[in-house]
Amino acid sequence: MTQTQNILVTGATGTVGRQVVAELLTRGHRVRALTRNAAKADLPAGVEVVEGDLTDPDTLTPALEGVTGLHLITFGGAYFAPLQTGPRILELARAAGVRRVTVLHGGEGTPLEDAVRADDGVDWTVLMPVEFMANALEWADGIVTRDEVREPFVSRLSAMVHEGDIGAVAAVALTEEGHGGQEYVITGPEVLTVADKVAAVAGARGRAVSLVELTEEQAVEQWRAAGHTDEVIGFLLEAYGSTPEIGRTVTDTVEKVTGRPARTFRQWAQEHAEAFGPHA
Repeated sequence: MTQTQNILVTGATGTVGRQVVAELLTRGHRVRALTRNAAKADLPAGVEVVEGDLTDPDTLTPALEGVTGLHLITFGGAYFAPLQTGPRILELARAAGVRRVTVLHGGEGTPLEDAVRADDGVDWTVLMPVEFMANALEWADGIVTRDEVREPFVSRLSAMVHEGDIGAVAAVALTEEGHGGQEYVITGPEVLTVADKVAAVAGARGRAVSLVELTEEQAVEQWRAAGHTDEVIGFLLEAYGSTPEIGRTVTDTVEKVTGRPARTFRQWAQEHAEAFGPHA
C-alpha cells in the first residue's frame, strides 16, 4: 500500500490535469490544485484549490509547502506561451522538499521540460501522450446537429490515448519509486482510423453517423471558421497528413506502469455518449 502523499497539480483544470487530480484522489492521496482563478476551478470535493501563476514562480511558494510530488505543464499565462520559468520553479520545489516531478510533454522541446530533464535534484518523469481521445469531442456539434463528421485524411492512423490513462500514469510516477529519469510514451491499446472512431461513437450513441472526407483546402477553411490560428492549422495539417510513427504505434506503458490495460476508444465513447446524443 502506497503511503498517503501530498501532491501539487498545476494545469489542474485542463483535460489531463483533471484526470491527474481524479486519479490521485482515487488512490487516497492529498491533492492541492494550482489555478489562476480558484472561483472557476470546479474541482472535486477534497481537493485543496490554491491560486498561483507558473509565469510568476514565487506565487507557488505557499502552494509547495509540504508537497512531495509536483505535476507540471509547459505552457502558461493568458496566451499559453512556453514557460521560461522552469529553473526557478524547480529551485522552489527542491527547497520545499519535492521529491518527484512529472511534466506533460508539449509536443516538442520546451524550456520548462528542458529544465526538468536537466535537474538532478528530483526524480523526474516526462509524460508523452499521443493524440487524446478527448479530441473527438470536437465532433459533437456536427454529430448532434447533422449526424455527421467532416474530417480530412480519414485513413490516418492513431494510437490515441484515454486522458484518464495519462492521469493514471502520472499518479503512479508521482507517488511510487522507480520512475525517475523515465520518458513515457503513452498510447491506447489499438491503432484506429477516423472511420473506426466514428463507428465507435455511432455505436455508443445508438444512432448512425456519416463520415465526410474533406480536402485539405476544405479542412483549412473549417478550422479557420472554428477560430484556429495559422500556427495550429499548420500543426494539424502536419500531424494528420503525416502522422509520425510515434503517434500510430501502440506501447505497453499504461499496463506496465499502472498494472491494468489501457482503455479503448470504445470505452471512451460509451463514457461520453451523452455529448454525442441524437438531436431532439
